[in-house]
Amino acid sequence: MRFTTPLTAITASLLLAATAAQAQTLDVDMHKVSAEGVEESIGTVSLEQTDHGLLLTPSLSGMNPGVYGFHVHQNASCEPAEDDNGEMTAALSAGGHYDPEDTGTHQGPYGDGHLGDLPVLTVNEEGEANLPVLAPRLSMDDMSGRALMIHEGGDTYEDEPHLGGGGPRMACGVVES
Repeated sequence: MRFTTPLTAITASLLLAATAAQAQTLDVDMHKVSAEGVEESIGTVSLEQTDHGLLLTPSLSGMNPGVYGFHVHQNASCEPAEDDNGEMTAALSAGGHYDPEDTGTHQGPYGDGHLGDLPVLTVNEEGEANLPVLAPRLSMDDMSGRALMIHEGGDTYEDEPHLGGGGPRMACGVVES
């Protein structure tokens, strides 16, 4: 039973990838980020419009195995900025999660909260992320002038703990229009 959900997710992702073969794509370069700035590349995330929403296909490496929070952020920047306490914070210039309807709530990629919640990013034992995720409420039109963000730790898609329990910003990519 414990393999049913991952196998279903993999099968669904492969089917979605196959239907997106003729779709417009856009590659987003992803970089590690720190309070000092934008660092080395860890790969790309390919964005593809499908009939079912936006398909995001990572091709990332050099990460620790596990699950990570994955979001669309408001601004097209991965630069550090000062937080409210005056401390430099990794990729803070990207702003908050993309929330064009100003819902102010996190309910996951299938809920009624902000649109920035994406399915979690899964990194395998080899340190690679290559499993596509689907954002059914997003389209390519939403992505221009935004940033993709990977957070340390997972995501519960809840408002408590703060931001769904995700950790600091660890990787970022600017979506070029």
